[in-house]
Amino acid sequence: MNDPTPPPLSYRNQDILKILKETKTIAMVGASSSWQRPSYFAMKYLQDKGYRVLPINPREAGKEILGETVYASLAEAPGPFEMVDVFRNSEAAAGVADETIAIAGEKGVKVLWMQLGVRNDEAAKRAEAAGLTVVMDRCPKIEWGRLNTELSWGGFNSRVITAKRRKVSVR
Repeated sequence: MNDPTPPPLSYRNQDILKILKETKTIAMVGASSSWQRPSYFAMKYLQDKGYRVLPINPREAGKEILGETVYASLAEAPGPFEMVDVFRNSEAAAGVADETIAIAGEKGVKVLWMQLGVRNDEAAKRAEAAGLTVVMDRCPKIEWGRLNTELSWGGFNSRVITAKRRKVSVR
């Protein structure tokens, strides 16, 4: 009997850290102008860490998100950018992978990164066959924090956030 569940993904910390250190510009496919969306928060965080993040969203093209012009497609975004970060569902990731493969040489793309919950093994195989490094079901924001001792595995800064009440001095 075949189990349709793919095996869990495993990446070496040094490989993820190398990607994050070598990347300067990220094209974020599915970037949102809504501050409540995870892509907005991730974009802001990555900008705060020194990355240039180019938002890719056809519905928002020509507008600005966090000071960056939004582009309708990867092909329209100015290069170079080393990473494509996919904030789309697993099915849509196939088209993003194909577009990334098509522009990789021209734009200098080295990495196709699919966000948490996004996994498309067939698209990953195509991208890897084209010479790209592929990371799936991971968030560069979380990985940056985890590998730079900013966040614990639980996703919070264990030196700042606490459930204990602060002692308030009353005068």
